[in-house]
Amino acid sequence: MDLLQAMKTFTAVVEAGSFVGAMESTDLSKPAISRHVAELEQHLGTRLLQRTTRRLSLTSEGQAYYQRCKEILLAVQEAEAEVGCSSLQVQGPLRIGAPQTFGALHLAALWGRFAAENPQVSLDIVLSDRVVDLVEEGYDLVIRIARLSDSSLVSRPLARTRMVLCASPAYIAKHGAPTHPHELARHDVVSYSYWSSRDVWSFQGPAGEVTVRTRSRIHANNGDTCRAAALAHQGIILQPDFLVHEDLRSGALVELMPDFHAAELGIFAVYPTRKQLPLKVRRLVDFLVDALRTPPWAQ
Repeated sequence: MDLLQAMKTFTAVVEAGSFVGAMESTDLSKPAISRHVAELEQHLGTRLLQRTTRRLSLTSEGQAYYQRCKEILLAVQEAEAEVGCSSLQVQGPLRIGAPQTFGALHLAALWGRFAAENPQVSLDIVLSDRVVDLVEEGYDLVIRIARLSDSSLVSRPLARTRMVLCASPAYIAKHGAPTHPHELARHDVVSYSYWSSRDVWSFQGPAGEVTVRTRSRIHANNGDTCRAAALAHQGIILQPDFLVHEDLRSGALVELMPDFHAAELGIFAVYPTRKQLPLKVRRLVDFLVDALRTPPWAQ
């Protein structure tokens, strides 16, 4: 049995909804498709599909196997594409979106390297903390820092960042250091306007999740502004470690309540589709994955 071919056939049947429907995408006859699926089930020792005269449905094992088949077949497709295009010269414009602070701190120095390696590519880089519509606004790729929800978009993880609760030593000396999230309700905080929960901050502690409504002294839609206010001793901030890691190392800011953990977020390269992904976008994604493999804030 050709296992890879059997996986392709099984995936085609699931996506077409029938053996007959899979004939067009596989260029196989219905008996050949049936044989591949039967051999695959025999090989795995489990039934993947429930067949009736009226419909076809996945078993629980079939559903799990289908998801893994998609991942494996995609990896094979990407490996073949990388081998085939590694020596090709990419060209054309690339429109890239990124958050303001992350883009300035950790991406700005990378664009020159990418441009030097790909001299026939032109870059249009837009920094904004607003969530843009890739398709409507014509972006080839955007960087997002979030817990990505299910969508039609495709993402590839680049790095991770954790949210850090911190304040200046002068603020702590004057107002005291909170030891529990509930104490934040009576502290001055500097909040980030685009934070999804706004003034409601959540933490995972020794006894589980704790949520508190904070009192914002300053609202800002930019992380650098929040950091600057904290450095000026104006309140407590909850900001990503990629922004405050140098301040924490130098002692300009001090982490608070280390036993209570705020969110950990992914940093993703997001693009509209994986099918027929332009070579210039693929090259950029691979470049970013390599460049952020060991991010400075995690060292």
